[in-house]
Amino acid sequence: MKTCCIHITGASGSGTTTLGRAVASALAIPHHDTDDYFWHPTEPPYVETRPAVDRLRLMDEMFVPRARWVLSGSLQGWGDPLIARFDIVVFIHTARDLRLQRLRVREGLRYGPEAIAPGGARHRDAEEFIAWAAGYDDGDAVSRTLAKHQAWLAKLPCPVLRLDGGEPLPDLVQSVVSATRAP
Repeated sequence: MKTCCIHITGASGSGTTTLGRAVASALAIPHHDTDDYFWHPTEPPYVETRPAVDRLRLMDEMFVPRARWVLSGSLQGWGDPLIARFDIVVFIHTARDLRLQRLRVREGLRYGPEAIAPGGARHRDAEEFIAWAAGYDDGDAVSRTLAKHQAWLAKLPCPVLRLDGGEPLPDLVQSVVSATRAP
């Protein structure tokens, strides 16, 4: 295998975690996700962020020094010290409607359909999250936007493989696996 450290990134709901897990499985290497380091474990999840220095320290303790791994999720800015480790970055761009549909399904699975429905205990939080995610493609007020992502990708010293997140998962996995074996 030519490539051993793979970073898979994209908008929320684009399929980075799903693809990361599948690629790691196909290559028989460990998978990690930035959310596991970005957020403190809380109930409900995704409420309290860790300081960037703590995220990087945990990642370094868990996997960064190892020879082979897949990291999914976004780390623009705060994770820049990891860039030198990437052999390839995979950028998944997924149409907004599909991303938002996936996010609604995920929120329903995570919290229960009643909790995210109008009047539910998590309805407002879910709608705020969906609104934040919807701003990715043409927004400038959210932390992660397509324009910011493209600018970050353009500065990377490693190859960037761009994929359409609407394609079937097996095809996406094959594209990444093939890219890791390219001369």
